[in-house]
Amino acid sequence: MTTKDLSLTHLVRPSSLPENAPLILMLHGYGSDEKDLFSFANELPEEYIVISLKAPHAMQPSGNAWYAINFDAQKGKFSDIEQAILSRELVKTFLEEAIEAYPIDKNKVSLLGFSQGTILSFALALSYPEVIKNVIGLSGYVDTNMIEAGYESKDFSHLKVYNSHGSVDQVIPVEWARQNKPLLEKLNIDTVYEEYPVGHGINPQNFQSLKNWLKAQH
Repeated sequence: MTTKDLSLTHLVRPSSLPENAPLILMLHGYGSDEKDLFSFANELPEEYIVISLKAPHAMQPSGNAWYAINFDAQKGKFSDIEQAILSRELVKTFLEEAIEAYPIDKNKVSLLGFSQGTILSFALALSYPEVIKNVIGLSGYVDTNMIEAGYESKDFSHLKVYNSHGSVDQVIPVEWARQNKPLLEKLNIDTVYEEYPVGHGINPQNFQSLKNWLKAQH
């Protein structure tokens, strides 16, 4: 399968700006869909165009995935890496097309992911830092297997990351997420990492914190 065999349904909230609008591109979690994160699109700063993508792989009885997961495997074999890389490239292609189709400032692209969407957001941003300005990564981790080979030598000087995780997350262990900040800072990426006393989700304090962080990124 190639990226041409896949297509991405999406929802859009327009920007208050007529042109050169910053973009927030939302990537939902495993088993969810484009409506999930989009439910709080109107609570994000109005100058952003907000686009929420639907992952390409349909699940039964409902929901979608960016790639298959084997929940019984150890961390290294947890994810279908080949599918993940295809989805990474699919999102990159979608982003290029969206910049042509909407009044987006290509230098102000932010990814906002949850869970599997966060893992994919990190993979995309670290593979192609020249096209991503910010990553808001909620309840996920960096999987270096999904990143373009040789990423360590790329220029990440403009990239910024807000990363948060539930301290009692029962789906993705918080220990996995705690490895994100040291890895990202080794690449000289400005990184904020926060933990909240929740499971696999975000609470109001977490949401307010990410909004405050986003407002400071102009």
